[in-house]
Amino acid sequence: MAKVIAAITTSVDGLITGPDDGPGYGLGRGGERLHYWVMGGPWTYDGGHDFAMHGPDKEFYEELVAGLGARVVGRGMYDAAGAWGGTNPFPGPLIVLTHRVEDQPAAASGFTFVSGLEEALAQATKAAGGLDVSIGGGADVIRQALAAGLVDELALSTAPVVLGAGKRLFDGFQHDIDLEILKAVSSPFATHVRYAVKK
Repeated sequence: MAKVIAAITTSVDGLITGPDDGPGYGLGRGGERLHYWVMGGPWTYDGGHDFAMHGPDKEFYEELVAGLGARVVGRGMYDAAGAWGGTNPFPGPLIVLTHRVEDQPAAASGFTFVSGLEEALAQATKAAGGLDVSIGGGADVIRQALAAGLVDELALSTAPVVLGAGKRLFDGFQHDIDLEILKAVSSPFATHVRYAVKK
């Protein structure tokens, strides 16, 4: 049965960005350390960087995305990533949750802008054709989906860093949710845990 999987990387202190994140700053000051696991080691926004996962990080990622048919992200992530250069870099359609749907790029970009979470998930589920749907950043989109009971699985990658300031994954979240650990793997760059969200 197809699932909705919320997936994101945090610091040990629960932050998903460093300070001053956003367009031109990506994950904020120091935030690139969150994604050492994605890039295969240290990287900067100034230097060239590619997805260079290996070992447990690559195994975790490939297992996670193997069953995905579509993704939902927030406008903040879309903007912070520079719209990935104008083309969806992921397999399957990418639904962007935004209040500014009039900014919809050309269909060939692979992005679809929608204004509501339920509509975004409905479109993603239809497009996924029976495969799983991923909800990525930002934190607000994941909090909304968890609060609405729409998430079946939570995949958290925790980088071994304390950022001290930035955006918190569960800032202001007041819902009580039980989780079941499905799988945990570690590398020098992150500890990845997949949790089932108990309904």
